[in-house]
Amino acid sequence: MSRIGKRPITVPASVKASLEGNVIKVAGPQGSLELPLRPEVKVDIKGSEILVSRDNDSRVSRSLHGLTRTLVANMVKGVTDGFDKKLEIIGVGYKADVQGDVINLSLGYSHPVRYVLPKGIKAAVEKSTLVTIKGPDKQMVGQVAADIRALRRPEPYKGKGIKYADEVIRRKAGKAGKAAGGK
Repeated sequence: MSRIGKRPITVPASVKASLEGNVIKVAGPQGSLELPLRPEVKVDIKGSEILVSRDNDSRVSRSLHGLTRTLVANMVKGVTDGFDKKLEIIGVGYKADVQGDVINLSLGYSHPVRYVLPKGIKAAVEKSTLVTIKGPDKQMVGQVAADIRALRRPEPYKGKGIKYADEVIRRKAGKAGKAAGGK
């Protein structure tokens, strides 16, 4: 039996969970999310707890058991507290600002870069170089942060670019021929 899959998910009082066919819907103060369920797993809502179980011990059922429980737990956490990712912009003249659902980025290109945020995702900019992505859907928040980071990845020589706040960039030494007294 899956150790993660058999643990019940506690639903706070501010969250409503419902099961309609093979789709679980969770709504709370931060928004609402839904997840289509695979036929190998069953979800039961009993009072303020959600239980995930499986019919048999096939390899697919076992692998989906813990995954489904984690996805539903992330949905409950997302609609109550939400998820966030912080990005740092490093470089001279590199900056960001938010206007509605559009992030305007100056990343050293000849043109400004506009990134349109998907529905349900919000962004906040602190001191023009720290961007915070927030939303109820953990996967969507991570994907948006990865998309923005991909606009100008951090490079290893000067460290310029967009990086996650907790990411460590391994720096490389530049050319050593000039300092060694070459011709």
